[in-house]
Amino acid sequence: MSEPEQQEQHLDFIRTRVKSDQASGKNDGRVHTRFPPEPNGYLHLGHAKSICLNFGIAREFGGLCNLRLDDTNPVAEKTEYAEAIQSDVRWLGFDWEERIFHASDYFDQLHAWAVQLIEGGKAFVCDLTFEEMRQHRGTLIEPGTNSPYRDRPIEENLELFEKMRLGEFSDGSKTLRAKIDMASPNLNMRDPVIYRIIHQDHPKTGDKWKIYPSYDFAHGQSDSLEGITHSICTLEFEHHRPLYDWFCQNLGIHHPQQIEFARLNLNYTVMSKRKMLRLVQEGQVKGWDDPRMPTLQGMRRRGYTPKSIRDFCEKVGVAKRDNVIEVELLEHCLRHDLNLCAPRRLGVLDPLKVTIINYPDEQVEQVDAVNNPEDPDAGTRPVSFSKHLYVDRNDFMEDPPKKYFRMSPGREVRLKYAYYITCSEVIKDAEGKITELICEYDPESRGGDTPDGRKVKGTIQWVDASSAKPCEVRLYDRLFKAPDPDKVEDGGDFTGNLNPDSLQTIGSALVEKSVTDMGTGKPFQLERVGYFCIDPDGQESGNLVLNRTVAMRDSWAKANK
Repeated sequence: MSEPEQQEQHLDFIRTRVKSDQASGKNDGRVHTRFPPEPNGYLHLGHAKSICLNFGIAREFGGLCNLRLDDTNPVAEKTEYAEAIQSDVRWLGFDWEERIFHASDYFDQLHAWAVQLIEGGKAFVCDLTFEEMRQHRGTLIEPGTNSPYRDRPIEENLELFEKMRLGEFSDGSKTLRAKIDMASPNLNMRDPVIYRIIHQDHPKTGDKWKIYPSYDFAHGQSDSLEGITHSICTLEFEHHRPLYDWFCQNLGIHHPQQIEFARLNLNYTVMSKRKMLRLVQEGQVKGWDDPRMPTLQGMRRRGYTPKSIRDFCEKVGVAKRDNVIEVELLEHCLRHDLNLCAPRRLGVLDPLKVTIINYPDEQVEQVDAVNNPEDPDAGTRPVSFSKHLYVDRNDFMEDPPKKYFRMSPGREVRLKYAYYITCSEVIKDAEGKITELICEYDPESRGGDTPDGRKVKGTIQWVDASSAKPCEVRLYDRLFKAPDPDKVEDGGDFTGNLNPDSLQTIGSALVEKSVTDMGTGKPFQLERVGYFCIDPDGQESGNLVLNRTVAMRDSWAKANK
């Protein structure tokens, strides 16, 4: 099968639609998408799927993709969030070039279009409160009731709307509503609010506006103004599409095609900014960038790579129905990328002292350690080796079971990159805890080669006592203990499923000296232990703090062989 045929075979339903539109000459063959987040929180993994989809389609079809901040609610929006959004999109590897826009860029035009709707008898000023509007709205099986203000004269509506703009009314006292159909089976078409009064300065427009457009009113018109051809959004906006179409049609403006896809749902995870904000505000996590959070800031701090997230989004694909993805797939994509790109280093989380009694007392030598066996260009690095070392306590058993190939009395093992050693004596404290292993080494076994060609089954990691660096290690697990955090047995909310063991801290770990040269957030592998990165927490104090990015074992790969 040729490459074009393979690409055709793997087209999802959105790309199939875009390809068809382009082939038919719709929009003069243009493809122009956009990623339109609201700057009211940090981006999370679900946003990453939308970013990859919108920018990916633009790239694949020779089109363009805009970044637009949908800043229509000044109460919840912050410049901090807007700056983080831009940083995250760039970190994922996408570039909007000069095409960054804000819904607030169009406030004047949106206001003019609202006036146009009033003048055409298609919008009216309503004095009902939001609670009263809910009561008038009806249900899925019962029609709504017209507002008593629905038939106000056009001139009165224009006058009241102008006074709303000038700030002469209090918040919530009046709204501007589209006049559509209170009997529509689609609740979004039952005279929706298109402007509300908010006496709040805007991060970009300051105190110019006292009224702000609703998301539904600003969204489609912003798409139109930017010449967007395909407005790709998540499935919850499917029932908003008739309203999107109604605004474009009744204003007589360029009409993009809205296409919906299933949002990303990940087990053991919440994908709601509202819920994430609660976790932050209640101190359940240490901020939006807590490495347990599914925010891109948190994942970046934990050591996730942009490529692993892009690969995950590609594997998840685009669906028309909601489904739940296993978190193991995300971790598989991460391990696969890190296996190829992450440097290897030596470290022990639970140090146990080793003294090699036949090694010269003052001698320190350098052994060559491979930086990454998957990368032939990664080369090697020198690691110091001396009489006193540390191994991980988990790699020694005084009375081991059968088929145990790590350290035990009288058993020869290999210290990776160094020598074969054999434990000859176990030293314990008064309470019976092992404090030191007395060992002997084979001077002719450096690098694992021996004159007699013998091999050993056990290879363990170690660090040199003379140069090892102490560090704090943070072992992160899933933030929630249940696959569906919203299902709580006692009737509580999602916080009842928080995992009390989602963070464990080890304060006595040791790593080889070269770890201190790794940049903050740059992932590396502690051999046989897992993938880690340096956390910024220790920068000010000068302490070394490591975050575990992911453990070594890949259960998803084994289960899906």
